[in-house]
Amino acid sequence: MIQKFLTIIFIISSLWSCTKPLDQFNLSSPQGNVSLKIELIDNKLNYQVSQEGTSMIGVSELEILCNAKVTIVDALEIEQDTIWRPVWGQQSIVHDNYKELQLDIDIEGVKGKLLARVYNEGVAFRFILNEGEKPSETIFKCEYALPEQGNFYFTKGETAPIGPISFKEVGEFLEQDKNKKKISLPLLVELNDQPFIALLESDLFASKGIESMQLINSDMDGKMVSLNKVKLSKEKWTSPWRVILFGDKAGDLVMNTVPINLATPCKIEDTDWIKPGKTLWDWRVHGYTAPDGFTYGIDNESYYRFIDFAAETGIEYFLIDDAWYKHVTKGHFELSDKLDLDKVIAYAADKEVDLILYYDRRHGEYGDEELFPYYQSLGMKGIKYGFMGNKPDFTREAIQKSATSKLLIDFHDGPVPFTGMRRTYPNAITREYCHAQQDSRRAFTPETFINMALINAITGPLDMNNGNFDLIGINAGLRQKGPRKPNSYLSTVASEAARTLIIFSGLVCIPDAPEAYAAKADLFEFIQKMPVGKWDESRILHSKLGEYISTARRHDKEWFIGSVYNQKGGTLGIELDFLEEGQEYEVTYYEDTEDTHCKSNPEAYQVKNGSVRKGDIVNAVMAPGGGHCMWIRPKN
Repeated sequence: MIQKFLTIIFIISSLWSCTKPLDQFNLSSPQGNVSLKIELIDNKLNYQVSQEGTSMIGVSELEILCNAKVTIVDALEIEQDTIWRPVWGQQSIVHDNYKELQLDIDIEGVKGKLLARVYNEGVAFRFILNEGEKPSETIFKCEYALPEQGNFYFTKGETAPIGPISFKEVGEFLEQDKNKKKISLPLLVELNDQPFIALLESDLFASKGIESMQLINSDMDGKMVSLNKVKLSKEKWTSPWRVILFGDKAGDLVMNTVPINLATPCKIEDTDWIKPGKTLWDWRVHGYTAPDGFTYGIDNESYYRFIDFAAETGIEYFLIDDAWYKHVTKGHFELSDKLDLDKVIAYAADKEVDLILYYDRRHGEYGDEELFPYYQSLGMKGIKYGFMGNKPDFTREAIQKSATSKLLIDFHDGPVPFTGMRRTYPNAITREYCHAQQDSRRAFTPETFINMALINAITGPLDMNNGNFDLIGINAGLRQKGPRKPNSYLSTVASEAARTLIIFSGLVCIPDAPEAYAAKADLFEFIQKMPVGKWDESRILHSKLGEYISTARRHDKEWFIGSVYNQKGGTLGIELDFLEEGQEYEVTYYEDTEDTHCKSNPEAYQVKNGSVRKGDIVNAVMAPGGGHCMWIRPKN
């Protein structure tokens, strides 16, 4: 089989080298549904993409050295069909099947390659410049001649995504947004009766000296363009992959494995210490008064309560946020006098609960050379790292150094998206590439959640802090860090439980007080039983931007399903066609009641038990802004 594969490569290479002009190439995906055309036009590389015979991307230019003429020297086509196992993820096995065109190019004396891959679910491009003399700086340019009749959506930092807006309105938005004038990834295009399109990048890890990809609107010819500054040296340089994804539904893009397949394989030899899981978190609980009269704050007793609850319920981690230290100088933390951190560490160790500590880079210069070994010396299992900025090189080094100290790293506060990094360095467990729940004390709507679950999540795991149960108290202003505007937090407790499953992450941060969870222990069971990051299979069953999403995930023979709806409420028919034939299952439903409403009655819920079989359809009825959860497991 291997020799046959190598023979095919040789024949294709010979045909191109000997009988075809090296200025135009056509490449189809393994199933033939996606087609890519690459051609030289006036010594410039251009490409076009079609899906099922319909043009998705019109003639668009690719350029790595500004205004330089390109000559194609040689061409080779290969096909790969393999599987690999991630350390953790949405699937336990990932299928990697593509055709790749490798073009040897000469760019006015600079030698290199253009790699173009075609998957059944998308395409990707990457430049490689060989060792030798190159300009010290250049611009990596990629055009996208998108259909203009669709609805456009894109992320906007730690606020709600933008969209739906028209192509024309995208340009108007950029004109109004004077501070940015760029679109963050991904850009999502919703077309009528055609596949969805998403633009993003992958494997930024492999590329040094470049900004993370952002898009601008080109008014001249109706194209979206990415222009990224690159610093070059004499060393070999590899660009990130520029990625175009296709999906029949919005949810298909979230489950698309092309971005992670494009990422550099795992660089950590021993990954046994990398353990995804759930974590309690203190930050949103400050000021909460428990039924016994105890008020939570930054003190040992508060942290002991978190640790006790984690130990009792099997929650793997407790995350201590800001204010455990007062001041930072290079090489030294001045610890807060509000608590005795050493005693907290010892208490957690005795209870077998692992700790994660926050670090805010704005508070002082500690230096990563000392920071990560210091955290490791404290016995920490991870770091929540805030305020790095859009600095890929700095962020890459932080991930590598945290791995050296065997620390998980959760990037907070406007991080680099780094799509695919969870494959390369799986200690990069999650990041806040979204509007986290109540971030900056702003609350977000059910519609915002649904859009982030279908847009931001395309780039990988998110730290969104879903899972509040004391919604009435939070909305009443009974927390120091609750929403600034009372009654602006629109959700239901069943929706909150569902959201913890829907948003994929290696670290699910649940932000409420132990007593709030204990008071609804039957509902908390869904979160408690959920095996974070250890999924064998994941599917999005229903998805519509701004309206609803339903996600199913399997671990071994158990299925967990979470669904949420917008403020109109509604019903989704959950077809259980993925269950095993002939097996009877018991199911627990965690759901809204007839009286539940995200504004007026958010904490009304019910828990019921039943049985199901393959082929059954469960009607998940959801209140306005509500949710529905199922835990399905085989009957003995």
